[in-house]
Amino acid sequence: MSESNTSRTLLLLLRLSLAWVFLYAASHQVLVPDWSVAGFLNSTKTFNGLFTLFTGPVLAPIISFLVAYGHLLIGLSLLLGLAVRISAVFGILLMLLYWMAHMDFPYISNTNNLIVDDHIVYALVLALLIVTRAGHIYGLDSWAATQDGIKNSKWLNWATA
Repeated sequence: MSESNTSRTLLLLLRLSLAWVFLYAASHQVLVPDWSVAGFLNSTKTFNGLFTLFTGPVLAPIISFLVAYGHLLIGLSLLLGLAVRISAVFGILLMLLYWMAHMDFPYISNTNNLIVDDHIVYALVLALLIVTRAGHIYGLDSWAATQDGIKNSKWLNWATA
């Protein structure tokens, strides 16, 4: 990909836009007392048998916590441009799970979305952020990649490379 100012600006705007998406979702989940994934997951259609496994009284609070704070951490990572590759991988996994959860095959959410919806588009943009090293564009990944502890670790080096 070209390293032009235009492409760098677009990548930055994509990263910040997705940061907003995740942070906004987190604000509804972290700040609302007793928020739970159970209501949504119980209403899934195509993969209902899979998703209702996570709605029981033992798993629902754990999954709810992971989803809410996962959104928060992914959003903060994208906002700061720190460990973007790691947060983008988790973001892609969440988007694919949400895509499955919204599915009433072959439609997603409603009859206006045939197989592809915003979750797939978000997942593709997150993949683009991984391959273009988007955390280096006005982000902390460029600083983190120069730190000795990170340079000497295979996985941390990949996360900030």
